[in-house]
Amino acid sequence: MFSKKPDSTMVKNFSNHRTGPTSGFSMLGNDITLTGNVEASADLHIDGRVIGDITCKALVQGEDSEIAGGISAESVRIAGIVRGTITAREVVILKSAQIIGDVAYDALTIEQGARLEGRLSPNGGQMPPALARLPHAVSDDGAEVVIAAE
Repeated sequence: MFSKKPDSTMVKNFSNHRTGPTSGFSMLGNDITLTGNVEASADLHIDGRVIGDITCKALVQGEDSEIAGGISAESVRIAGIVRGTITAREVVILKSAQIIGDVAYDALTIEQGARLEGRLSPNGGQMPPALARLPHAVSDDGAEVVIAAE
């Protein structure tokens, strides 16, 4: 009764896990709030909330998603709220999107009805100096000061 050996088909071998970069995608669900910067070599689909900068190969943002931070990617498809700069070769802004920040791009598509408060800057494949990471300082009264080089 108890002498039966375990079925070998039930044993899983985890030694074949990937150790290099993956070519898939990662997803952040609508019930997740992530505070901190996100760096991914894969594509990202974000339906939740991110408070921090995002760097990835391609980003797809869901309609109910919110991102408070900068986005840097090869391609970006925005459908939710973004408060921060977007730097990408290809940017698609859907009609449900609300962007408060600057957008640097090589190719840009904006659907009618999308809301954008910021500057659009064609960048010719390079990050424009105005959107490069700038040093931050805090003044005596506690206000954040951004030092920009023109």
